[in-house]
This record gives sequence, C-alpha cells and structure tokens, in this order.
Amino acid sequence: MPTVLNAPDDRRRGAGAVRWVWLAAVLLSAGGLLALQVMDGPSLGRQGLAALLGVLLTVGLAVRAGGRPLPAGLVALGLGATAVTSQWPPLLAGVAVGTAVVAACLGILGTTPAPSMRAVVREVVLAQAVATIGAIAVAGYVVDLDPTTFAYLVLAISLIATIAMVYRLGAGLHGLGRRGLALGVTAIVMLTIALAYSEALGRWGSPGLTDQVDTVRLWLRDHLGAVPHPIEVLLGIPALSWGVFMRARRRQGWWVTAFGVAATAPATGRLIDPGMTATNTLLGAAYSLLVGLALGYLLIRAEQAFQGTRGSRARRSEEAAAHRPEPFRLRPLH
Repeated sequence: MPTVLNAPDDRRRGAGAVRWVWLAAVLLSAGGLLALQVMDGPSLGRQGLAALLGVLLTVGLAVRAGGRPLPAGLVALGLGATAVTSQWPPLLAGVAVGTAVVAACLGILGTTPAPSMRAVVREVVLAQAVATIGAIAVAGYVVDLDPTTFAYLVLAISLIATIAMVYRLGAGLHGLGRRGLALGVTAIVMLTIALAYSEALGRWGSPGLTDQVDTVRLWLRDHLGAVPHPIEVLLGIPALSWGVFMRARRRQGWWVTAFGVAATAPATGRLIDPGMTATNTLLGAAYSLLVGLALGYLLIRAEQAFQGTRGSRARRSEEAAAHRPEPFRLRPLH
C-alpha cells in the first residue's frame, strides 16, 4: 500500500530527473562541440555531436509543445545519422536548417511569463542562449551554407511553426482582439518590408545607395566592432520582451511572443558567415540585445502608460499583482 501511495511522487521525481539530465546533455554536447570547433577538430566528430545536439533540441521542443518526444527524436536521429554517414551536402544542409528551426522555436517556447523588467531581461537572454546553442550545432555540420538564403529560410519556417504552436496557447485567433490583430498585422508587414527591402537593395539598388549602406556598415564595424542585426533590434527582441511581459497578465501575450522568433531565428546563423570573426559575432549579439531590450522597455512602459499605470509606485504594485501561472520551462505547456 505505501508503494501505491508514493507512486505519483516517484513518477514526478523521475520525470524531473530526466529533464535535468536532458539539460545537462544539451550543455555538455554544446560545450564539447564548441571546443572541437575552436580547436578545429575532425569534421566527422563535429558532425556527430551536431547531430546529437539536434536530436536533444528536437526532443526538448516536442516535450515543451506537448507532443510526442520519442517519435520526434527518432526522426531527428535518423536524419542526422543518415546525413553524417552519407556526407551528402544537400542532406547536411537540410539537417542544419532543421536544427536551426527547432532551436529558434524552442527559444521562444522555453520562455516563461515575466512580471517585471528584470524578468523580461532574463527571458530574452535565455531565449537567445538557446538559439546560440542552435548556432553551434549548425556550424558543427561543416557544410557550405549561404548566410542570406539560410537566414530567410530559417526565419520563414520558424515563424510559421511558432505561430502554429502558439495557436492553442494564445486562445486561438478569437483571443487576439483588435489590438492583438493590429499588432500581428503590423509585425508581419514590418518583417515583410524589412526582408523585401534588404533583398531589393542587394539586387536592384543603385550603386550610389548600395555604397552608402556599405559605408555605414563599415563605419559601424570599424568604430563599434560589429553591426547590430536590424530584424532582431527592431522587431524580434522588442516583440519577445513585450510578449513575455504581457503573458504574466493575459494569455494572449503568446501571440506577441511568437514574433520573438525574429530574434531567435537570425541568431542560429551567426556562426556560418565566413566574413565574421568571433569578436564581431559576440559584439553584434551584444549590441542587438542591448538596443532591442531598450526598445522593448519603451514598448512596455508605453503600454503601461496607455492603461493608466503611471509612476514607479503604481508600476511596482501592478508588477507585484501580475502572476498568471504557466508550467516550468522544462515541462509541457499543455
């Protein structure tokens, strides 16, 4: 009889232990892969660790999204093992893209509600850390990838996948409301314009305009050491900041959080550009994070002012009352 009574507690402890083992495996795999890359280790060893890391991230996303982790992990394992053993570049590239998408989505779904700005910063940093682990795995496949094509493809797939997974979490489309719908349309328009403008500038822009843009980039790189990523700064990080802040108050904040994939998706391709040094990459990520968080802070304070929460005392009282619960970040969301 005591064994029967304690069975649920034992299962919960066992599940908790499995989650922490998964987290330790992810960190150890990412650390080992990064060390191999720094030491320019054998390609086969790096690809094997990258495939393992892809499997772990896939299992984590399946669990967090409330799916079936075993079939998802087996599919990821089969694709990764086939790509590594065959050494077929298109398959390696495809697995790298898939790993990047999984990491970008997991970075978003792995967040929790943030009642205060300190918690917002924590969630944004953790989301970017997950995306960076994905970037380490992508670089570990040691396959030639066009950075621009890779960025567009990963962003498009990640955005569609994240919105599909957030559909239930955000109470469906009817839960958007007028403000949410306007915000979603605005975000999509901003993203479309930014991507279309970048592509048009590169292909059909006049030599004078292209030279001016290149001059500004070179000046920033020479004086600051790196250039912040515009999509992350203007859309991804502010949306993620505002989204996790809203989720502490209402469920519909998930719809805003979904557009934070515009921050995590570009982060997964940071290590594949041969023209970027480690210093450029780190500085660019830091600048994007700082400026994006500043814009997110302004958005949050503007919403609080719009709702009548003015003054530091009123904000502290509102933040103390914001406690909408969600499952712990290593547990299924539904």
